[in-house]
This record gives sequence, structure tokens and C-alpha cells, in this order.
Amino acid sequence: MNGPSSKETGELYDLTIIGGGPAGMYAAFYAGMRDMKVKLIEGKDELGGFLHHYAEKTIWDVGGIPPLRCDQLIRHLAEQARTFDPTIVFGQRVDGLELLPGGAYRLRTDSGKTHDTKTILVAVGRGITEMTKLDIRGADRYELTNLHYTVQNPEAFRDKRVLISGGGNSAVDWANELVDVAKQVIVAHRREEFGAMERSVSRMLEKADVRTPYELQELHGEGEAIGAVSIRHGESGDMELIEVDAVVVSHGYSRSYGDLLHWGLDIGKHGIHVSDQTVTNLPGIFAAGDCASYSNKVKLIAGAFTDAVLAVNSAMSYIDAEAPDMAYVSSHNEKFREMNKQLHHGSKAVETQ
Repeated sequence: MNGPSSKETGELYDLTIIGGGPAGMYAAFYAGMRDMKVKLIEGKDELGGFLHHYAEKTIWDVGGIPPLRCDQLIRHLAEQARTFDPTIVFGQRVDGLELLPGGAYRLRTDSGKTHDTKTILVAVGRGITEMTKLDIRGADRYELTNLHYTVQNPEAFRDKRVLISGGGNSAVDWANELVDVAKQVIVAHRREEFGAMERSVSRMLEKADVRTPYELQELHGEGEAIGAVSIRHGESGDMELIEVDAVVVSHGYSRSYGDLLHWGLDIGKHGIHVSDQTVTNLPGIFAAGDCASYSNKVKLIAGAFTDAVLAVNSAMSYIDAEAPDMAYVSSHNEKFREMNKQLHHGSKAVETQ
């Protein structure tokens, strides 16, 4: 865990990034390639953003990287983000925006600190998120025992009978994570169709006990733990009692952009409206990652990286209209010459041991 940077906050930065998820971290790295003076402000005490909700999941779809756990990807991205020594501030949530004479911005945070910057990249991901709780009376009493809203450690479900309620990506992914660990995995979804990747759904249908269209109706407790659940068929209304050792609820989440809503940004149902170059309706402010909405949006981590590059390049053009359109690729970029030498010497040393 890293504390706030010791660098002064009164300086004027070229780019201030709000949010330390994949888009924010990659933007910090790429802006360093462009010799920009960069600050990243993260409301929590660590980088990673919403990815921490799925730390135990395996990520397959980042180009050129073999399958790895989400927490490992976070570590790699955080290390990369620090390549060019940006200022990183933790534990501050941005809640105010002020336009300064000359066109720069002043950001205010809930800690009372101010941060001055020429441009702003909003990379707040899904915003302030809250998991949708199970709407059954008395459900909260089981949250400390065997009612779960996330799967942090699959081993905790070993040899157990697990019911998963939900039909989105998370529910399907968790089912696939647990089928090789748990004694039994039952998935109850209120619709026939699942809102997840086709390949993941196919694997789940092969291995898990899938019940559709069923909805979780009642929890039956044994002391402080759930011992059985009742699920209700959406068409016939028939009820079925199932003995369980654990229940996982994946009913989505609510999100809010908090004080960003008062900045004057054009925000719609799916996020902040931006151009195909990630430009918002406010001059010098850009958006990237899950919070950015545009017609050809790619909703993958790889898409967040692309958003970040576009946003940094747009910010650079905003500051200096004569600047090159993009940074030189790393294989030909002089900024990496000394780093490459160190990597080469390090690998040689390992080979000779």
C-alpha cells in the first residue's frame, strides 16, 4: 500500500487524472511517454479501481498477456503507471472544479486540498458503485456468514453447495470459477437468456446446474447461516426448496458520479458523452474507460487502454496545437533507451547465474 506522494500540490500540472483504474493507470504511463507533467488522484488508498472487486478472477482478453489473475494485472499496471514518476495522490475524492484565469483548472478534494492543472482526464470507471443488495427481509443478517455479494477467495467454497443468483457476466464468471471447487453450483436466473459472453455461458451450461426462469424468493436460516433457499419459477409460480451451504448474489450495482454531476459535463445513461477523441463538452476535460460513452466504445480493458491514449493525445493537442499527434512507439522511443539497457543487463546477469 502506498501513501500520498510527497510532491507539492500547489504546482501546475499538464494533466491531472481522476481515477486509478486501468484507464487512469495507463494514461499516467502514456502521458509520461509524452513528457507531460502528470498527477493522478485516487479516492482510495490503492490503485486498481473496480478491478479489486474481481481480484481472484482470471483475465484472458488483454492482448499479448497470458491468462493471469486480476490482482496480478493490477500490480503490473500499477508498476507501469509509475514508470515516469508521476505524482500519485491517494485518499482524496475530487468534489469541486474551478476555472482559473488563463484557462487552467483548480480541483478541490474532500480533504480540502487543491490541485491546479492545464487539462483533466476523468477516469473514474463506474463511479461510486454499490452492489445491489438482495431485496429479501432479513437478508442482511447473513452477510457475515454465508450470504456473499462477491467471490474473493474461491477456496472458501470448496466442497460446498453454492447457489448463485444472477445472470450477468459476474454471475456466470463466478459459476465457472466455482464449478471445479464446490460440491455443487446452482445458478438461478429470472430470464432464459444470460447477459454474459457466449463462451462463458456455454461452459456454465455444461458444468453447473442452471435453473431458468427462476428467482430467489426466500432464505431459510439455521442460526446465523442460510441452510436452504426457495426459488420461484417465473412463469408457473412453482416454488422449489434447495439446501445450500452458501449463496452468492450478483444482481448488478448502482453507480453515481457524485459531484461530477455538478460540473456541467454531458452525462447520459451510459456515462460521460465524449467525441471519438474522448473530448467532453467542457474545454480541456477528457474522459476515458468505463465512464466514457461514445458510439464505437469497446467495453474491454484493452478498450480502456485505447481510450487513455486518445485522451492523453487530445490533452497534449489542447495544450500545444503544434505537438505531434502521438508519442513515438516504445521500440523507437529515446525515453526507453536507458531502461532497455538496464533490462538487457539484468537478463544477462540472470543467465550467467
